[in-house]
Amino acid sequence: MEDLNPNKVRILSNGCHDPILEDGGVISINNGCHNSQLVEVNKIINGHALGELNFDSTTHLLHDYMKILDERATMLLGYPHNIYCDEYVALAPLLRYHLNNFGDPFTENNYGMHSRHFEVGVLDWFSKLWEIEKDQYWGYVTHCGTEGNLHGILLGREQFPDGILYASGESHYSVLKAARMYKMECDVIGTLLTGEMDYHDLRSKLLLNKNKPAILHLNIGTTFKGGIDNLDVVIETLKECGYSQDKFYIHCDAALCGLILPFLKNVRASPYIFLLSSLLVHQAPKITFKKPIGSVSVSGHKFLGCPMPCGIQIARKKHVDILSRNIEYIASIDATISGSRGGHAPIFLWYSLSKKCHTTLQDDAKRCIKNARYLKDSLRSSGISAMLNEHSITVVFERPLEQEFIHKWQLSCERGMTHVVVMPGVTTQMLDNFVSEFAKKRLIWYQDGNKVQPPCLANDIGMHNCVCPHHNN
Repeated sequence: MEDLNPNKVRILSNGCHDPILEDGGVISINNGCHNSQLVEVNKIINGHALGELNFDSTTHLLHDYMKILDERATMLLGYPHNIYCDEYVALAPLLRYHLNNFGDPFTENNYGMHSRHFEVGVLDWFSKLWEIEKDQYWGYVTHCGTEGNLHGILLGREQFPDGILYASGESHYSVLKAARMYKMECDVIGTLLTGEMDYHDLRSKLLLNKNKPAILHLNIGTTFKGGIDNLDVVIETLKECGYSQDKFYIHCDAALCGLILPFLKNVRASPYIFLLSSLLVHQAPKITFKKPIGSVSVSGHKFLGCPMPCGIQIARKKHVDILSRNIEYIASIDATISGSRGGHAPIFLWYSLSKKCHTTLQDDAKRCIKNARYLKDSLRSSGISAMLNEHSITVVFERPLEQEFIHKWQLSCERGMTHVVVMPGVTTQMLDNFVSEFAKKRLIWYQDGNKVQPPCLANDIGMHNCVCPHHNN
């Protein structure tokens, strides 16, 4: 993302991005970075210091706030959160208990208020998904996807203290955070228009540093474009550059796609294809510990929909053993990034995975893929530049010119682009409402075509996906 991207966009002092003119200049029609709905929230809590409200007033305040959240939920398109968590209401009584899963999930200690048995059940489920035997893996439920990256990269550094970290310019900002925290040398790899790693650039940088081990952070779905680094190509590149398996460590950041790709066996394809049963299909990339990877992390609050941020980290046990330390105070082994770890998230994850069979997860994944294609086609039909990678639910398109519109639909923006992440809770009706409003707004924004024109995205998503005035002729 932005920390890793060499193409910096000018930032306003309040943190907002300026819309981009055709001639490369910038204009600002920002009406304030704060969502108008936040003003409503501020009105609700304004003038009430903590401790001053009685029970009835507090209940009324929270009720009003939940109404605002209900409204916001119908217009959350730019961030990968499965926000519909009604199925977890049955677990509300668990909030009566303080649950703390500090220490090693697989080690009993003297503290009884935990949910480690549920946590291990979740970890076993993911170890089976990624094809590693129970006695060969170690893992834990993290607070978020970033913690999974921090842990995976730390395992790589512990294996190779003098190793170089390689990550693409589309990697999550937590990767550079890890490099700074661990004082690691980091080589940023260029990217293709899809957002995936430029393998020629990777090869050249690996050859330049053959005297040092390689620690690779691979994106199984980049944050902004949903690009997927090809694990097989990376492994082959390492081999061709002379890196044996004892000279590299691979961490796979599968924050979003880690629960999508395994359930996409065969889908209709473009442009990289092979023939199977007379249908053009493209096999979804497979992440498995049968390949020489060291660790995989996935978010639990994204595709699966846990109501609190969390993640799952699975690694080879032999790598974690180097990191592990016995801590007498907690009567357990310390191999995690954090100390105290919430015990509710593992139960919520276990509950969700218990209710959702393989078919349900497959249906969710296929529906999201179908709706993402529907959105891309709808945007293109409205004359809007748009791109969708194969096996991705992230549709990248032209950045709206109005900040109020961006905030209303809670969009994430980068340079002249924005995106919609089509999660399980996103319906075609939501997408229709969004595209309809966007198309009407564009007629107003670009009515004086000589002054302001839609941005050219050819350099970001490719000429074949760009329908700006220059490429639409």
